[in-house]
Amino acid sequence: MSTACLTIQETADAVSTGQCSARDSIQSALDRADALNPKLNALLQTLHEPAIRAATEQDNRRAAGDPMPPLAGVPIVIKDNMCLQGSRTTCASKILANYESPYTATALEKLIVAGAIPIAKTNLDEFAMGSSGENSAFEPTKNPWDPSRVPGGSSSGSASAVASRIVPGALGSDTGGSIRQPAAFCNLVGFKPTYSTVSRYGLVAFASSLDQIGPLTRTVEDAALLYHAISGSDPLDSTASPHPITNPLTNLHHPIDNLRIALPSVARTHTNHPAVTRALEHTIKALTNLGAEIIEVDLPTLDHAISAYYLIAPAEASSNLARFDAIRYGVRAEPKKGDDLFDLYANSRAQGFGPEVQRRIMLGTYALSAGYYDAYYRRACKVRRLVKQAFDNLFQPTNPSLACHAVLMPTAPHPAWQIGSLADDPLAMYLEDYYTVAANLAGLPAISLPAGFCHDTADHPLPVGVQLIAPAFAD
Repeated sequence: MSTACLTIQETADAVSTGQCSARDSIQSALDRADALNPKLNALLQTLHEPAIRAATEQDNRRAAGDPMPPLAGVPIVIKDNMCLQGSRTTCASKILANYESPYTATALEKLIVAGAIPIAKTNLDEFAMGSSGENSAFEPTKNPWDPSRVPGGSSSGSASAVASRIVPGALGSDTGGSIRQPAAFCNLVGFKPTYSTVSRYGLVAFASSLDQIGPLTRTVEDAALLYHAISGSDPLDSTASPHPITNPLTNLHHPIDNLRIALPSVARTHTNHPAVTRALEHTIKALTNLGAEIIEVDLPTLDHAISAYYLIAPAEASSNLARFDAIRYGVRAEPKKGDDLFDLYANSRAQGFGPEVQRRIMLGTYALSAGYYDAYYRRACKVRRLVKQAFDNLFQPTNPSLACHAVLMPTAPHPAWQIGSLADDPLAMYLEDYYTVAANLAGLPAISLPAGFCHDTADHPLPVGVQLIAPAFAD
């Protein structure tokens, strides 16, 4: 039985009812990975032996009459900035090219306990720094809808693998839109949970106050399944919230009475691609037809969020990536006669980090330097507080009857662009995060949903997405 077109729920049901063995499900996914990955470069490492071994163990349990976990036999892929014991965790960087993780990330461990089986580690922008999938040290990932175009980033390989039907679901990480933007470019559902609802233990840090693990799937139900499996407190992560997590599947198909959705005026900016504007208008019409009330609001802090993000995130990256010194682990430059310890650090990091990572480290180090800390980093943190307050004012106004349930915006201002077309314009690339970074700064849950296609391109129709941002813990 081929599981290529099955959702996560359908795959789990097929395995639990005996229509398909766990081994057949996993082998089918591995066969697709072997066939498609040479064209897409979505996977950095395929886990053939451990995946088949885990599937065989599940089949043996079922044969023995033991209860099966809810996601038994479901193949998944994991972004290669999450640790999996016994596999390489490279972050798509030369500096970690041969690093083998001694432990497994908590979110992934929970998914494995639920029965899901990792079959591969996926490509990404190096250390999750990028919006296109082009910044990998191991060549760019390609978009299955049009291999000449980017799949979005930084969870590029995870999105490409799900969109190409290698697997029905994947884990990515979202620091400024790195789950939602590739979901929009690849016609997927991408969900960034509330900050702290999913443990970050075992996720290689980019910006610790912004990073969040979440799912990429083809349906909302599948996203809810994966989120439910990976969420919850963790004694290994001091930032993981003890807040009780409500099962998102409980009311998934129940409509919300008197649904009120805020639409920021800036979401209709003329800088959007026409296809993005059309998708947003179609979404507004569909929601209105379903009984939702669309309320146009001013959210001027969005204009400042992108600037604040590109100070805060690089500052935290500068601090987090200081640990990669080529002394304890990682690539080490060949010493030259007369080199001292500083030369070893500098040469190893210059050879190990790619251009975008180096750019962000330098930006962050500058923002944190003694003469500029107050002018840049401290001011960006104050703007971050204003961004959160702006959302709070929409979700928790003084008059509860005016409270909005969610905020609607495009996921990205443009559909996927040609590989290489923005490579020499980092500012244009950063502006593609305009709609996504605010949710990370405020720590709010946000989901990107497929919203149609752009037919303005000569070769292939390109997916377009819209996103909904909700109050904290309203995942």
